[in-house]
Amino acid sequence: MKAMVGAPSSAGRAAVPLLLCAMLAPGGTYVLDDSDGLGREFDGIGALSGGGATSRLLVNYPEPYRSEILDYLFKPNFGASLHILKVEIGGDGQTTDGTEPSHMHYALDEDYFRGYEWWLMKEAKKRNPNITLMGLPWSFPGWLGKGFNWPYVNLQLTAYYIISWIVGAKHYHNLDIDYVGIWNERTFDINYIKMLRKMLNNQGLQQVKIIASDNLWEPISASMLLDPELLKAIDVIGAHYPGTCTVMDATLTGKKLWSSEDFSTFNNALGAGCWGRILNQNYINGYMTSTIAWNLVASYYQQLPYGRSGLMTAQEPWSGHYVVESPIWISAHTTQFTQPGWYYLKTVGHLEKGGSYVALTDGLGNLTIIVETMSHKHSKCIRPFLPYFNVSQQFATFFLKGSFSQITELQVWYTKLGKMSAKFLFKQLAPLRVNSSGSFTLELHEDELFTLTTLTTGRKGNHRLPPESQPFPARYEDDFNIHYPPFSEAPNFADQTGVFEYFINTEDSGDHHFTLRQVLNQRPITWAADASNTISIIGDYKWTNLTITCDVYIETPEKGGVFIAGRVNKGGIFIRSAEGVFFWLFANGRYRVTSDLAGWSVYDLGHVDVTAKKWYTLTLIIKGHFSSGMLNGKLLWENVSVSFPKNGWAAIGTYSFDFAQFDNFHVDATL
Repeated sequence: MKAMVGAPSSAGRAAVPLLLCAMLAPGGTYVLDDSDGLGREFDGIGALSGGGATSRLLVNYPEPYRSEILDYLFKPNFGASLHILKVEIGGDGQTTDGTEPSHMHYALDEDYFRGYEWWLMKEAKKRNPNITLMGLPWSFPGWLGKGFNWPYVNLQLTAYYIISWIVGAKHYHNLDIDYVGIWNERTFDINYIKMLRKMLNNQGLQQVKIIASDNLWEPISASMLLDPELLKAIDVIGAHYPGTCTVMDATLTGKKLWSSEDFSTFNNALGAGCWGRILNQNYINGYMTSTIAWNLVASYYQQLPYGRSGLMTAQEPWSGHYVVESPIWISAHTTQFTQPGWYYLKTVGHLEKGGSYVALTDGLGNLTIIVETMSHKHSKCIRPFLPYFNVSQQFATFFLKGSFSQITELQVWYTKLGKMSAKFLFKQLAPLRVNSSGSFTLELHEDELFTLTTLTTGRKGNHRLPPESQPFPARYEDDFNIHYPPFSEAPNFADQTGVFEYFINTEDSGDHHFTLRQVLNQRPITWAADASNTISIIGDYKWTNLTITCDVYIETPEKGGVFIAGRVNKGGIFIRSAEGVFFWLFANGRYRVTSDLAGWSVYDLGHVDVTAKKWYTLTLIIKGHFSSGMLNGKLLWENVSVSFPKNGWAAIGTYSFDFAQFDNFHVDATL
């Protein structure tokens, strides 16, 4: 790789985007000019925490590693330097990799300290006071549906629920929410959007903008063109995984266009190549002025769906280990040298032999140019726009015109993906001199990314190396007596259906005063295929031989039931079909051992002297092809054959959406 200064034999014209998808510029010459005005306003690059529970393990990281991870994500001129943080408005339902708790489990219940999204937004704001904050619901608590799996039964009530989250963010955490969405990737209701806008205004929240519909460009765009009130209510049209293109109706609305969820790719060089391309081409091809990655940080058990699909990876709070993946530095090529409020130039487009270029300005003389040449072997984005050319080399000559004609030098930052990625990730090169004709030439190869800028503030931040990766402790216990952070899950437990929260049992001042409680008594309005049972997983997916012990307390007479489990092999959106070894105890005096969460395949069953509202100790032993179980230390079954699965997580849960408590959880996988 080298950058060259020179003048081409003939000056070509700029590549100007067409209405929907841009064309290639001829001759390898490209003009960057603001003489004819500027393009659209840039709204920033961001990432999404949620959809769901993707930051679950992050909050449990010890310091200083937790702060270091947050620096790489949010600290300006350090790492990804994100402009936008989008979070899930927790709704108690499974939303990809787990459940996130609602601030209102029930109609008269409000708690604005549940979960970790409040904490995360505050940490982001602490590092970047100008960061844009967004909220979007995936699932909703069941009481809003009044028996239906539908959040639009009472439009005013659902709008109140969302507004209470916005008001709570300000009142309890001093967080100003800038944008709010409707219902992630699900049907929108026109009257609900209008109601939400009206109620926001009535609450003095005119500054909170509405983005819709966080799904496809249509039918929201056509609906807006046909309904002036709806058009006025929506500030941004957000599409998910648009493949870098938009549609005519969306452009005709005159609204801002965002790729409000994108990426969803394994965060190695393949994912980095995808991310680098769409950050440029979402604007070039589709006029999208913001792109938001799913997800922010892969801080959930890797064997859950879409493992390591974050901009970086932090899935070991027990060891402190994390990995600053290449998409962090791909982000920095744009985020460290632009800011929301800058403008794209009209003269942006595709390179002649593959790749693309964009240019942005702050209107005060600063210019940032981002050039990418990601090859087709890195085109792992969902629905890529065009086939990408693979060339060994091309030369691109850029002419700076208009107010940029006086620029004489540009700072250069460079990334090369592939075998040399570690050596050439966001590397600062020598400044590039612009010749007297206002031109410079770049020699480009496959899978490269250049940022050329007048700004001198870029920095590749660096913390000391994190601790080495370690497996989950083979011996682990939690008596749930330490409530930190408050009103949240116990460390390392990852709720997959239902919500398990710290609980102060006022009826027991002894050994079970502090417990972990499953707090939902009705099914939420689901986004994914939640199980009929509630379940929270923990541990090492590779566990095969283990002993699990836990005290349990069934709160619902007759129909209530609880379980402990080992070798649980599925989670997230696949939780309904999870298999393992499940030891069930019911308030009606029965126990059961099954090979699946649904309880269809029974290994063993029987009667025991059990009732609700009493504490019992369950023990499950799994070794090789056999399992045994005990109640209060008394053997219930011994050496029952269990052949599949061979490994998986430990888990606790309830038979249905009923209250139950758990205490003194212990697992020993050293057998």
